[in-house]
Amino acid sequence: MSQRPIIALDFSSKNQVADFLAKFPQNESLFVKVGMELFYQEGPEIVRWLKSLGHSVFLDLKLHDIPNTVEKSMTGLAKLGVDITNVHAAGGLKMMEAAKNGLIRGTESNKQVPVLIAVTQLTSTSENEMHEDQLIEVPLTESVLHYAKNAEKAGLDGVVCSAHEAEMIHQATNEKFVCLTPGIRPSGSEVGDQKRVVTPSEARTIGSTYIVVGRPITQAILPYEAYQTIKNEWNGASK
Repeated sequence: MSQRPIIALDFSSKNQVADFLAKFPQNESLFVKVGMELFYQEGPEIVRWLKSLGHSVFLDLKLHDIPNTVEKSMTGLAKLGVDITNVHAAGGLKMMEAAKNGLIRGTESNKQVPVLIAVTQLTSTSENEMHEDQLIEVPLTESVLHYAKNAEKAGLDGVVCSAHEAEMIHQATNEKFVCLTPGIRPSGSEVGDQKRVVTPSEARTIGSTYIVVGRPITQAILPYEAYQTIKNEWNGASK
């Protein structure tokens, strides 16, 4: 079974999402990412609507707060039926454990608990920025690895990371540990504000579990064709 790239729905409204999805076959089950921009405009209903259309949803809100608040929030998010959601690993072990407990408690007994992953370092963050802005003096890869090990220790399913870091994270955790990698750009496309990017083929070779692709699909003249090209490359097919 072929794997689906996760399409980042970086839009501001449901109407914009509907216009975008209208360019795809109606029976095509997609894996989509709902981030802060869309969720804060449309609320939980956008997730319920996407699920009703048969799509899988990665709810990318990157929760980072005190453990009690995160736990209660995750209990509510689990009731939306999301497939993947996340927190910031910088929130610490107790917060990540609380997030997992909240997801478990909020998931109906006959449903699968959503995959829970932690953000390590954003793919827009350079090593120099990490040193200057966060006062983290170790190399960026060491910071990412530390966060990944903590996420595993807290019982999470994986992390958000650059594809460049997937192999070392698997070595430090386990082969089933999820590495969800944004910053994916087809060969020859614009990098934008992402600092650490790879192609779908490179991500597959390096060991990404999931890839997230936004503008190369959402801003393409022919979005479905762009999606198919990336999907084929991600799955190792030439066409």
